[in-house]
Amino acid sequence: MKETGDIYKIIDTFDALENLVETIENENTIGVDLEADSMYHFKEKVCLIQIATRGINVVIDPLMIKDLSPLKPLFKNTDIQKIFHGADYDVRSLYRDFRITINNLFDTELASRFLGYSETSLEAVLKNKFEVSLDKKYQRKDWSKRPLAQDMISYAAKDVRYLLPLAESLSAELENKNRLHWVMEECEYLSKVRPNTNNTDPLYLHFKGAGKLDPRSLAVLESLLQYRRTIAQKKDMPLFRIFSSRTLLELAEKKPLNLKKLQNIEIMSLRQISMYGRRVIQTINDAMQIAPKDLPVYPRKKSPRVPIVVAGRVKALKEWRDRQAAELAVDPALICTKSTISTIALQKPRKISELAATQELKNWQLKEFGHDIVQLMNQLR
Repeated sequence: MKETGDIYKIIDTFDALENLVETIENENTIGVDLEADSMYHFKEKVCLIQIATRGINVVIDPLMIKDLSPLKPLFKNTDIQKIFHGADYDVRSLYRDFRITINNLFDTELASRFLGYSETSLEAVLKNKFEVSLDKKYQRKDWSKRPLAQDMISYAAKDVRYLLPLAESLSAELENKNRLHWVMEECEYLSKVRPNTNNTDPLYLHFKGAGKLDPRSLAVLESLLQYRRTIAQKKDMPLFRIFSSRTLLELAEKKPLNLKKLQNIEIMSLRQISMYGRRVIQTINDAMQIAPKDLPVYPRKKSPRVPIVVAGRVKALKEWRDRQAAELAVDPALICTKSTISTIALQKPRKISELAATQELKNWQLKEFGHDIVQLMNQLR
């Protein structure tokens, strides 16, 4: 391990990584953070992994160490709690890039939500708990560059060192409110999230605003999205650095069919028109030639007509949930989501066993609120 001062160490060789794992494999708790390069490349990747224990703070460089297999048993070990803040992205990224799975996860952002904190970013929570102010000036830097500036590495190492004392403080607060087991079950679910590998869907299905377009405009949008993706992949750039989503949506709506019209509508910059204008026009014209029978139609789920009696149950459940949330001072969605409420109202379980059979509630929700829900259902038509 290369010494970089009293605060942290850089791990950039396989041997150093093995030594690190041997050093910390008997720890009870480790803090973990990541830095990635999604702002600068088409296919994002993890560029740094920061780990902290009570006596060690390290920055692991996965771009220098091609084999991170020594970390797998560490993250899989159920005896070691891994502390993250906002773990969803990190869990998906570690699995995507290194097939690392995580057991015994604790998410301090999730814990903050279950404590009713109004702001749950790491900066806000640390300011609230410890009067610590984080400097985020390097947050949007390109972490894939090598060598990294020393200030950037130092920045990356700082956040993770607060995770252990933060988790300890939040756990005590949760325990005092008898909510720690709620969060631990939620964290168990969170540790199982995986990146989306379905690349066969039309791109417009994941594009905000596509649902309001007519079939012809939708065809133009899909063609433009495919073109943007091709260019971004070829240039190894993120999609938004080629064209913004707003630009593509306006092009799909206005459909300029020649360069003069493209310039007149002032959707693209002169530089973009110079680089991509002719191909954009060709892409739009090609989409305009698609036969009407082959045009895409945005899929819309028709909401089934809800009987008045079921609507009454939904209303009663929402009112009950909102009262519970107000009493606990948490987001109502943590108690029960709208989707869960609709399913329960439709099925109207009259026993705990029937409520459990809906598979809509987690164990902690069933234990804490199951009897209230069943009692309410028995009182309603």
